[in-house]
Parts: sequence; structure tokens; C-alpha cells
Amino acid sequence: MRYSRMRAPELPGVTTVLRVLRLLLHACFLFLLGVGTLRYLLTHLGSDSAHPQWTHGAVVCGAVLLGAVYCAGALVVRHDVHRTRSLVWLATVTLLWALLALAGPDFVWLAFPLYFLHLHLLRGLHSVVAVVVITASVVLGQALHGGDLTAGMVLGPVLGAVFAVAIAAGYMALHRESERRRELIDTLTRTRDELSAAQRRTGVLDERERLSREIHDTLAQGLSSIVLLLRAAESALPQDTDLAATRIAEARESASTNLAEARRFVRDLAPPSLTGANLPEALIRLCERVSRTDGIDCRFRTDGTPTELPSGYEVALLRAAQASLANVTAHAHAGTAVVTLGYLGQEVTLDVYDDGEGFDPEAPRTRADGTGYGIAALRERVTALGGDLEVESAPGEGTAVAVRLPLTHEENP
Repeated sequence: MRYSRMRAPELPGVTTVLRVLRLLLHACFLFLLGVGTLRYLLTHLGSDSAHPQWTHGAVVCGAVLLGAVYCAGALVVRHDVHRTRSLVWLATVTLLWALLALAGPDFVWLAFPLYFLHLHLLRGLHSVVAVVVITASVVLGQALHGGDLTAGMVLGPVLGAVFAVAIAAGYMALHRESERRRELIDTLTRTRDELSAAQRRTGVLDERERLSREIHDTLAQGLSSIVLLLRAAESALPQDTDLAATRIAEARESASTNLAEARRFVRDLAPPSLTGANLPEALIRLCERVSRTDGIDCRFRTDGTPTELPSGYEVALLRAAQASLANVTAHAHAGTAVVTLGYLGQEVTLDVYDDGEGFDPEAPRTRADGTGYGIAALRERVTALGGDLEVESAPGEGTAVAVRLPLTHEENP
């Protein structure tokens, strides 16, 4: 089956049946016309007939003309949408047939395919009236040529007409079913295309949201750290050149780390912090870097027995720790921060606590300069994995960020 955006898909089975029926109808008409013409020639040419010889030639020419008109009109009816042209062609064919039937009885049986033409091209009661008129013409034509009217002359045309009406009704039912299925499949095709487009739009939005979280959790925090280190180096000059050199070296190291993050981020691989190490080791290095560069006593602890986690969980927990410690460094003015990774059987947890200034979790955090997005982005990342995030804080009482991720049977070896 072939699909197209501009038209309904073709139905090979039904369409083939309808096409074969049309071809059989045309073949039947031309075959009966040829048989009638041949019988007329064998019967009248060379015989002593009451009719002049020129009338025989006129009948033969009429038969040839009828065949030509029928063949030409069949193509018009098949491909032309103008109903007037189809009806003019049908009337012409019927008139030529009537003249031939009047000239010889051998052309009377062309009425059978004519039944189907009238039933197909005419509508409703008009088609039935046309069939009745043709049937009556056949009966009268046989009586005229035979000089007598028998039961067979009446029953044959009548039964043929009834049979034609029944076949035409079945043909129209099959045609309507074909059109209904064509419209249904066309609707399904459009719905499929619309669904595919909607899925693409949803995928673009999800990817855009993911990129915004990744940029915030990696590049934005890294650049913020570099800015703080360079400010510290600038403040140390010119009195303490050694401290300034240390801060510049730390800024250069942070820039290198974030460059690696950016390159790996473009390739959509795991964070460099996790490359060649498990999650606890990456968190230990993170705490050591925060202690070294920001002067905060950052400690790391584990609860429970460490187990292997899905890579998505490890990335999310590492990003959660990075985002939380970046907020501690930038806003909390804390002296101590504690990162706790817990393996609790059915879930894995990450808690980040600091003894800083604290804040009101209910107050809006986003700002005009684009900061304040960290908690919202972190919550979206955790929720996408089926977990939850809680933030407990109050002004002057420090802050605790708790992340909970469930472990299914497949994820917990």
C-alpha cells in the first residue's frame, strides 16, 4: 500500500476488483457488438433481403461508429469529472444502440452491458427508469423482428435487468466501502503524521530543557567559580602575589575542567568527573576541590554499603552535589558543608548540609540576571528519574538539600 501526503492511499485489493469489473463490462459490450455485427453480416450480406444493400453498409458503419464512440467515451467517463459530458456520451451510445437494434435483432443483447452503464452513471430512480425503458425496448424489438411475442422474449430481458440491478447494487456497495476505507486510512495517515510532528516538538522541548539543566549545572557553575577565583586573585594583588598566583592557577584548572565538561557535553557522554571513577570517588574529589578553592570545610560521608548505580542516577546525584555546593559557595557564606551519600536498600539518597546564612525556600529564587534557577532545574532532573527533592532552610539556620531516588529490582543488583 502506498501512502501520499496529497491524496488518500490506494487500496490494492478493492481497487483491483473494481478495475477488473469495469474492464469486464467494456469487454462484454465490445464482444457483444462484434458478435452482433458478424451475425448481421453473415445473415444479410449476399442474401435476398427486402432492404436495399446500402442499408447493410449503413448498419455496419453504425456498429463501427458505436464501437469508436464507446471506446473514446469510456476513457472520458473514467478520467473526466464533468457529469454533463458523461451523460451526453451515455445518451449517444444508447441512441446508436437503439438504431442498430431497430435494424437487426443481433444487436438487441447489447442491452445487458447498457444496464450497467445507466445504473452507474445515472442516480437513484432515474437509473431504474432507464433500465425499465431499455428492457421494454428489447422486448418490443424482438417482437418486431420476430413477428411474435413469446414468454422467453419477455423473461430473458426482464431477468437480465434484475440481474444487472443486483450486480450494480453490489458494485456500488463495494465502491462505497472502498471510498470509506480510503478516507479512513487517509485520516489515520494524517493523524500519524500529526502525532509524529507532535512527538518531534515534544522531543525538541525536552531536549531544550535538558540542555538548560546541563548548562546550568556544568558550564554556568564553572564560569561562576572562575570569576570568584579571579576576583580573589585581583584582591590579593599587589600585596600577596603568592596567593594571587595560587588563585589564578586554580582558575586555570577550573577552566580546563569546564572545557573538558563542554567537550564531553557536546558528545553527550558521561561527565568527566565520573570518568574512570565511581560516584563516591567523584564526590570526594568535588569536596576536596571546594575545600581547596573556596576555603569551606567540605566533608564527605557514606551511609550503607555502596552499590553500583545506573549511570543516569550517578550523573543526577553528582549534578545535585555540584549545584548544591555551588549555591553554598556563592550565597551561604558557610564555614562547613557536609555531603552524605546513602545506600538504603530500596533507595539512594544524597544530603548536602551547610551552616551558612540560610534562606526562605518559599521565596522566589529566579532573578533578572538569570541566576536562581539551580533548585528548579535540580528538582526537574530528580523528578524525571522518579525521585523527589526537599530543601529545608531558614534565615540564619543553614540549609539542607535532600535528594531521594528509588531503586527498582532491575536497578538494584
